[in-house]
Amino acid sequence: MTKRASHFLVLASTSPRRRELLTQAGFEFEVISPGESGVDETPKKNESPHEYVARLAQAKAQAGWDSLADAKKKEGILVLGADTTVTIDDLIMEKPLDAADATRMLNALSGKTHQVLTGLCLCNQHRQESMVSRSFVHFETLTDQDIAAYIESGEPFDKAGAYGIQGKGAVFIKHLEGSYSGVMGLPLYELSKLIQRFE
Repeated sequence: MTKRASHFLVLASTSPRRRELLTQAGFEFEVISPGESGVDETPKKNESPHEYVARLAQAKAQAGWDSLADAKKKEGILVLGADTTVTIDDLIMEKPLDAADATRMLNALSGKTHQVLTGLCLCNQHRQESMVSRSFVHFETLTDQDIAAYIESGEPFDKAGAYGIQGKGAVFIKHLEGSYSGVMGLPLYELSKLIQRFE
């Protein structure tokens, strides 16, 4: 088990799934919103999906650190920024805008293998450390009825790629190579290794 007592995490994300995963793994943490600091999540021209999630994780961690009161910027505090995207054929799939967008994404994923990338960044008053987790997800071929019923459930709308591995979307997944928690939005193994860099 990774030693965690010497660090207290500040999660710069309002994602309920990331909170759930940190709690499950036994981390001590609090939550702040990085959005108030104006992190721009628009992909840049010619930016690869890997570069995109790495940049956003770093920006969120830095924005979270900058928003901390000076009294909290002390030894043992690590601010965690994370960003997850689904990608297929080098296209970035963030959260769907509406039902039509969700339908488009699910049709693109149907019967194919896609990647889920989660960028992680930890920072304190001295430095930043980053990494990107990559998982491969193999989807069943979906019918129009499958997609319509799933969209009707409401689950796709706050999730990158328009599905949730931890919810009803799990029935679409034939095979996973990589990190289950990474596909949820926070790869716990990689996070523990990143924390070790600060020991």
